[in-house]
Amino acid sequence: MTAINPIHYVIKIKPDLTAFQFSGSTRIDLQSSDAVQQITLNALELSIQRCLVKAGQDFVPCTFRLNEQKETLIIDLPSPMSGAIQVQIEYDGIINDKMAGFYRSRYEVNGQSRYIAVTQFQESDARRAFPCMDHPQQKATFEIELTINSELMAISNCQPQHETILDDGSKQVRFGITPKMSTYLLFFGVGEFEFIEDAQAVTVRVATLPGKSAYADYGLDFGRKALDYCQDYYGIDYPLDKLDLIAIPDFAFGAMENWGAVTFRENLLLFFPEITSKAGEERICEVIAHEIAHQWFGNLVTPSDWKYLWLNESFATYFGFGAVHHYHPDWGIWDQFITSQTDSALNRDGLTETIPIEIPGGEHVVINSSTAPIIYSKGGSVLRQIEGYIGAEAFQKGLRLYLRAHQYDCATSHHLWEALEEASDKPVNAIMQNWIEQPGYPVIEVRRDNHQLVLTQKRFTFLGHNYDQLWLLPVTLRLWRATGETQTLNILMDSRTQQIDIDEDVVSYKINAGHTGFYRTNYLNKEDLSNLGSQAACKNLSAVDRWGLQNDLFALMRCGDISLMDYLDFLTFYETEEAYLPLISMADNLFYAYLVVEASQQHKIRQRGQLLIENALSQIGQQPTAGEAHTTAILRERLIWQGALYEMRDIIAFAVEQFDRLRHAKSVHPDLLKCVMQVGALVGDHTALEWLQQRFEITDSEHERMNILIAMGCVQQPPLIAATQDYTLTKVPDRNKFISIVSLASNPHAIPFLWQWYVKQVEDLEQFHPLLYERVIEAIVPICGLSHVAEVNEFFADYQKRTDKFEDVIRLALEKLAVNSKLHDTTG
Repeated sequence: MTAINPIHYVIKIKPDLTAFQFSGSTRIDLQSSDAVQQITLNALELSIQRCLVKAGQDFVPCTFRLNEQKETLIIDLPSPMSGAIQVQIEYDGIINDKMAGFYRSRYEVNGQSRYIAVTQFQESDARRAFPCMDHPQQKATFEIELTINSELMAISNCQPQHETILDDGSKQVRFGITPKMSTYLLFFGVGEFEFIEDAQAVTVRVATLPGKSAYADYGLDFGRKALDYCQDYYGIDYPLDKLDLIAIPDFAFGAMENWGAVTFRENLLLFFPEITSKAGEERICEVIAHEIAHQWFGNLVTPSDWKYLWLNESFATYFGFGAVHHYHPDWGIWDQFITSQTDSALNRDGLTETIPIEIPGGEHVVINSSTAPIIYSKGGSVLRQIEGYIGAEAFQKGLRLYLRAHQYDCATSHHLWEALEEASDKPVNAIMQNWIEQPGYPVIEVRRDNHQLVLTQKRFTFLGHNYDQLWLLPVTLRLWRATGETQTLNILMDSRTQQIDIDEDVVSYKINAGHTGFYRTNYLNKEDLSNLGSQAACKNLSAVDRWGLQNDLFALMRCGDISLMDYLDFLTFYETEEAYLPLISMADNLFYAYLVVEASQQHKIRQRGQLLIENALSQIGQQPTAGEAHTTAILRERLIWQGALYEMRDIIAFAVEQFDRLRHAKSVHPDLLKCVMQVGALVGDHTALEWLQQRFEITDSEHERMNILIAMGCVQQPPLIAATQDYTLTKVPDRNKFISIVSLASNPHAIPFLWQWYVKQVEDLEQFHPLLYERVIEAIVPICGLSHVAEVNEFFADYQKRTDKFEDVIRLALEKLAVNSKLHDTTG
């Protein structure tokens, strides 16, 4: 097979931010091992004017044709050519409003609309801005030249090398040549950017819209810290001389790791001291660290195919939390990794409609609501499992081996496994292959048989389907003796059933001690489970083990293996619980069940939830205090909102008083703003909603805008629900329309209205960015469809006959609906 590869691109772009068009010229230096008659590039939504190839000293025109369905540009060469080939394409394109390719982002200055133009190319949208070989394996170097209005600023991956004022008054900016990299990592942007910088050997800058650089210092400071952490941990210096962190108002994703020019949603980079909560502050740090970790995992070493995307995202997820923990060990960031990553991955991967971490195929693997929890969250959790198995030192050594061996090149999964196995001298290859290439995860069923524990593994699914799958399973087991002494055992479970000998004086035992293992545990003997409950009540179990014990039990309740009352009764062991991780998990589990179970059973959950919230808030208080833990602030915010839904009068009174302060321009603590607005919307009338709308329209903080939209979704009265739906579709920017809809979908007062509204508005909702529309489907169907199960299934059966788009998220949402319907029916 002929190998033809790009070596170097010279891309010249002239954008028009008034007509939202651009003209472009791209020269590509290629190398072909054999003689070729045609060159096939990727192109999408480009109007190709001319294609030329260099023949001798001159460029000669070539015939060409576009295949819109395949998104290709085929160039016919005048004669067969091999070796070095140089082509040039001249074309026009659009600066679209799709938040993909080369797109525009709107903002206002003194009530006047203005625009910046920026790029978002992952995973296959570079072809919207220039003809290219748009696959991660086709690495090359890039040279960008932008011709722009003289008052604007231009940004790309590298520093500007030359700037020229042209005769027409425009400005031509030529940037340095990039490292060898994939097309999806290229970036260029044009606009009225402001900069602040930290000039050292590597200059770190933050770019913002006009007037917002005052909120960029926090992100700049942590960006420098995250860069230092990654360089030190990986043992390889960052290869560019600058790193830009760029705040963009319209952005579908959270952030994007373009090499040297990382883009962010504004709320994930800019810190507003009187508005940004501790949760928002943590999220800023975690996302900055995630994207900077990508400068090594993804940029320096790139997956050879999209099926290996986990090599980017799993590592960036894991090290995003690691870098934050390094600088802020008091934040409890690993507890939040458990709740936001591991728990969400266990729930997603417990469906039959799931995928392996290493996704089959690869040509067009899309990061979406179906795949992201596996690629990011499960992948990161499996890395935590393997680090726990081989140890932190061997884990770091293996990653350094992997990065050095494949820098500026591409890699596959086995390259990583081999490096970790070499560093640890443990069977990492077999374990990782076992975990990466098959879907799902196991549940260990354990029973005590005299002086033995009998462990049996099988795949866990909420719907109880049977699969003939096995995992190589690192198991950590903790034993308690009658004397109070404890013992920890580590085994590698390599068969379906395994026996472990224990001494006679062992009174209780905990499988998956420390919960680094990505699996669930089912204690078949009720006495063993009760003994563990007593250990939890006495705090002899760690907080993470107390979390895992009840969380696995809740999952078994969702499966139907135990009853709702079994779970609620078990929570009596947690009545004096003080730790964030088990408390927030139990609160969320109860709230989820409250939304799903049959109405006659809701009072039982409400009573248990009220007791939990009352006990927790009696410890931490309703008002934040100086110096309190970040996890305390995050827990309080959640409990106040849930307490209001459970009709706890003292909580409602407190929140309403704070909301009244807010409406009268008095200060409210940033850690209370979100929940106070939620409760204010819940119990308020149309004036409360109108105040939220007005605040939304005047605030400069994207963090606050998002919290306001969440609050709008918390209204209770049907006319206010309808008003929120209308405001969302007509007044809210496209990037944020999904937020209030998702909020409505978890509001018990709005749930009865959401399915019929979705059906009526589906054509409007389909105009959202695909990723954001998927979030709407995933939010509405599983719970709002509970009263319309047959209708929902019939609707999507017909929907999928009309289009194959969104099939992943539709299957995901329908299975979640089936799981919820099963729980609803069993509690009736």
